[in-house]
Amino acid sequence: MHRVAVLALEGVAPFELGMPSRVFGNARGEGGSFLYEVTVCTPDGLPVATDAGFTIGVSAGPEALAAADTVIIPPTHSLPGLLRGEPLPQALADALARIRPGTRIVSICTGSEVLAAAGLLDGRPATTHWIHAPEFRRAFPRVALDEDVLFVDDGDILTSAGVAAGIDLLLYLVRADHGSAVANLAARLCVVPPWRDGGQAQYIVRPVPEPTVATTTATRAWALERLTEPIALAELAAHARMSLRTFTRRFRDEVGMTPVQWLTSQRLEVARQLLESSDLPVDLVAHRSGFGSANSLRQHMRSALGISPIAYRRVYQPNSPVVAHH
Repeated sequence: MHRVAVLALEGVAPFELGMPSRVFGNARGEGGSFLYEVTVCTPDGLPVATDAGFTIGVSAGPEALAAADTVIIPPTHSLPGLLRGEPLPQALADALARIRPGTRIVSICTGSEVLAAAGLLDGRPATTHWIHAPEFRRAFPRVALDEDVLFVDDGDILTSAGVAAGIDLLLYLVRADHGSAVANLAARLCVVPPWRDGGQAQYIVRPVPEPTVATTTATRAWALERLTEPIALAELAAHARMSLRTFTRRFRDEVGMTPVQWLTSQRLEVARQLLESSDLPVDLVAHRSGFGSANSLRQHMRSALGISPIAYRRVYQPNSPVVAHH
């Protein structure tokens, strides 16, 4: 059982505070067994006021941080002094000091300010909500801030942007721990998209189209049914009954990436699921995911994930007989 401690601070945002319990609580193993144990705690074990006008009680104090395998810090709006260079409150600093070396530490939205104020992000890449980026950069110049991405994985410390990006990061953790099938089911139970790449842009203008304005939704659904086939940009635009220029612009406005980037991400998702759950040879995985050849799949996986198909399969199927044959 992986132990997760969620640290509730004074002024915590209740929605973000509840996200870890919901996402990790929906991550189930064989027979529906729970894979995570989530504990909400405060620096002193006492109740804290949220930023929504009500107070919450918790079941644990800082001792939960010392026992955790993963510590998550949701955003709070009651520590504005951190962006002015003020130190952490002593009780909070003492609580963070109880986290064991090697523990995975995660921030959601402005929770990254707490990590930065504690010196945990010095010399490391991180992100935060884009609207706070200028102040963050001035207050914490030693942090390699990138406010243009959804989340950053720097090994034992991971940071995310605003609300939905926090959900993306939590699902990313489930996927890293237990594979795509478990993460996808957790996403379905939460009724959220199963995967958005961490490098996707944070701030995307997506105006609701007028009823008379065509969208690319139907074309994306059409493409998903044909991932094993070569799909040219011109074919996508023709299906949507738009010019190439209009289709590309509208697609980026709606999805946040180009059509080619989106197709590649969808094919990678199919390939990952096949590598995790089947013993198909890599060249057949490449064919079924639309990459055409094992070499193409290897290149795309190394570029996007930094790992080969065989090494990726070994993570989730260490005893797979196919590994020895390829």
